[in-house]
Amino acid sequence: MESILQLFEVPFHFLRVPIVRLKTPTFPSFSPMLVFCFVFLTYFLVLSGIIYDVIIEPPSIGSSRDEATGSVKPIVFMKYRLNGQFIIEGLSAGMLFSIGGLGVIILHRSSQKLQSEKVRYLLILAGVLCVMVSYNLCILFLRNKIPGYQKSF
Repeated sequence: MESILQLFEVPFHFLRVPIVRLKTPTFPSFSPMLVFCFVFLTYFLVLSGIIYDVIIEPPSIGSSRDEATGSVKPIVFMKYRLNGQFIIEGLSAGMLFSIGGLGVIILHRSSQKLQSEKVRYLLILAGVLCVMVSYNLCILFLRNKIPGYQKSF
Protein backbone atom coordinates (compact mmCIF):
# COMPACT_ATOMS: atom_id res chain seq x y z
CA MET A 1 0.00 0.00 0.00
CA GLU A 2 2.82 2.35 0.89
CA SER A 3 4.60 1.65 -2.40
CA ILE A 4 1.51 2.82 -4.29
CA LEU A 5 1.46 6.07 -2.33
CA GLN A 6 5.16 6.61 -3.05
CA LEU A 7 4.47 6.00 -6.72
CA PHE A 8 1.85 8.78 -6.71
CA GLU A 9 4.27 11.17 -4.98
CA VAL A 10 6.99 10.81 -7.64
CA PRO A 11 5.64 13.49 -10.06
CA PHE A 12 5.49 16.04 -7.25
CA HIS A 13 9.26 15.77 -6.61
CA PHE A 14 10.11 17.55 -9.87
CA LEU A 15 6.79 19.35 -10.62
CA ARG A 16 5.77 22.40 -8.67
CA VAL A 17 2.14 23.04 -7.80
CA PRO A 18 1.17 26.54 -8.97
CA ILE A 19 -0.05 29.07 -6.45
CA VAL A 20 -3.52 29.98 -7.60
CA ARG A 21 -5.42 32.83 -6.03
CA LEU A 22 -9.02 32.44 -6.93
CA LYS A 23 -11.67 34.82 -5.77
CA THR A 24 -14.83 33.28 -4.49
CA PRO A 25 -17.81 34.51 -6.45
CA THR A 26 -20.04 36.92 -4.62
CA PHE A 27 -23.74 36.81 -5.13
CA PRO A 28 -25.94 39.80 -4.46
CA SER A 29 -28.10 39.34 -1.41
CA PHE A 30 -31.73 40.16 -1.94
CA SER A 31 -34.03 41.59 0.65
CA PRO A 32 -36.27 39.06 2.40
CA MET A 33 -39.41 40.78 1.12
CA LEU A 34 -38.20 40.51 -2.49
CA VAL A 35 -37.53 36.80 -2.03
CA PHE A 36 -40.97 36.37 -0.44
CA CYS A 37 -42.63 38.17 -3.36
CA PHE A 38 -40.82 35.96 -5.87
CA VAL A 39 -41.74 32.77 -3.99
CA PHE A 40 -45.35 33.91 -3.57
CA LEU A 41 -45.65 34.78 -7.26
CA THR A 42 -44.28 31.34 -8.13
CA TYR A 43 -46.77 29.80 -5.67
CA PHE A 44 -49.63 31.67 -7.37
CA LEU A 45 -48.55 30.63 -10.87
CA VAL A 46 -48.10 26.97 -9.97
CA LEU A 47 -51.45 26.81 -8.19
CA SER A 48 -53.10 28.56 -11.13
CA GLY A 49 -52.09 25.69 -13.37
CA ILE A 50 -49.66 27.61 -15.56
CA ILE A 51 -47.88 24.36 -16.47
CA TYR A 52 -51.18 22.84 -17.61
CA ASP A 53 -51.97 26.01 -19.56
CA VAL A 54 -48.63 25.95 -21.35
CA ILE A 55 -48.81 22.25 -22.27
CA ILE A 56 -52.51 21.89 -23.17
CA GLU A 57 -53.12 25.48 -24.39
CA PRO A 58 -56.79 25.72 -23.38
CA PRO A 59 -58.88 28.74 -24.39
CA SER A 60 -59.00 31.61 -21.94
CA ILE A 61 -62.77 31.31 -21.61
CA GLY A 62 -65.37 28.95 -23.06
CA SER A 63 -68.65 29.63 -24.80
CA SER A 64 -71.97 27.90 -25.31
CA ARG A 65 -75.02 28.62 -27.40
CA ASP A 66 -78.23 29.36 -25.53
CA GLU A 67 -80.96 27.07 -26.85
CA ALA A 68 -83.77 29.54 -26.21
CA THR A 69 -82.33 32.68 -27.78
CA GLY A 70 -79.54 31.28 -29.92
CA SER A 71 -77.02 33.77 -28.55
CA VAL A 72 -73.52 32.76 -27.47
CA LYS A 73 -72.83 32.94 -23.72
CA PRO A 74 -69.39 32.95 -22.13
CA ILE A 75 -68.56 30.04 -19.80
CA VAL A 76 -65.95 30.40 -17.07
CA PHE A 77 -65.99 26.85 -15.65
CA MET A 78 -65.28 23.70 -17.62
CA LYS A 79 -68.13 21.68 -16.12
CA TYR A 80 -67.83 18.00 -15.18
CA ARG A 81 -64.06 17.98 -15.77
CA LEU A 82 -61.88 18.10 -12.68
CA ASN A 83 -58.75 17.60 -14.79
CA GLY A 84 -59.54 20.41 -17.22
CA GLN A 85 -59.70 24.17 -16.85
CA PHE A 86 -59.97 27.39 -18.77
CA ILE A 87 -57.20 29.92 -18.21
CA ILE A 88 -59.44 32.37 -16.34
CA GLU A 89 -60.75 29.56 -14.14
CA GLY A 90 -57.22 28.55 -13.17
CA LEU A 91 -56.11 32.11 -12.46
CA SER A 92 -59.13 32.83 -10.28
CA ALA A 93 -58.72 29.58 -8.33
CA GLY A 94 -55.01 30.31 -7.89
CA MET A 95 -55.88 33.77 -6.58
CA LEU A 96 -58.25 32.23 -4.04
CA PHE A 97 -55.59 29.76 -2.89
CA SER A 98 -53.11 32.64 -2.60
CA ILE A 99 -55.56 34.69 -0.53
CA GLY A 100 -55.94 31.70 1.79
CA GLY A 101 -52.16 31.42 2.03
CA LEU A 102 -51.90 35.12 2.84
CA GLY A 103 -54.49 34.59 5.57
CA VAL A 104 -52.30 31.91 7.14
CA ILE A 105 -49.28 34.23 6.93
CA ILE A 106 -51.28 37.05 8.55
CA LEU A 107 -52.35 34.67 11.33
CA HIS A 108 -48.72 33.79 11.90
CA ARG A 109 -47.80 37.47 12.07
CA SER A 110 -50.46 37.99 14.74
CA SER A 111 -48.64 35.61 17.07
CA GLN A 112 -45.57 37.86 17.35
CA LYS A 113 -45.15 39.41 20.77
CA LEU A 114 -44.12 42.83 19.48
CA GLN A 115 -47.67 43.59 18.28
CA SER A 116 -50.01 45.58 20.47
CA GLU A 117 -53.22 43.89 21.53
CA LYS A 118 -55.40 45.94 19.18
CA VAL A 119 -53.19 45.22 16.17
CA ARG A 120 -53.05 41.56 17.12
CA TYR A 121 -56.84 41.29 17.15
CA LEU A 122 -57.08 43.08 13.80
CA LEU A 123 -54.51 40.70 12.30
CA ILE A 124 -56.38 37.70 13.66
CA LEU A 125 -59.62 39.04 12.22
CA ALA A 126 -58.03 39.73 8.81
CA GLY A 127 -56.32 36.33 8.71
CA VAL A 128 -59.41 34.37 9.66
CA LEU A 129 -61.49 36.40 7.20
CA CYS A 130 -59.05 35.71 4.35
CA VAL A 131 -58.98 31.98 5.09
CA MET A 132 -62.76 31.70 5.45
CA VAL A 133 -63.55 33.71 2.31
CA SER A 134 -60.99 31.77 0.30
CA TYR A 135 -62.28 28.40 1.51
CA ASN A 136 -65.94 29.20 0.91
CA LEU A 137 -65.30 30.62 -2.56
CA CYS A 138 -63.23 27.56 -3.48
CA ILE A 139 -66.12 25.32 -2.42
CA LEU A 140 -68.46 27.53 -4.48
CA PHE A 141 -66.14 27.16 -7.50
CA LEU A 142 -66.13 23.41 -7.03
CA ARG A 143 -69.94 23.32 -6.84
CA ASN A 144 -70.11 25.28 -10.10
CA LYS A 145 -67.63 22.94 -11.72
CA ILE A 146 -69.35 19.78 -10.48
CA PRO A 147 -73.09 20.39 -10.05
CA GLY A 148 -74.48 18.47 -7.08
CA TYR A 149 -71.15 18.42 -5.20
CA GLN A 150 -71.63 17.94 -1.41
CA LYS A 151 -75.41 17.97 -1.62
CA SER A 152 -77.37 15.46 0.41
CA PHE A 153 -79.76 13.33 -1.58
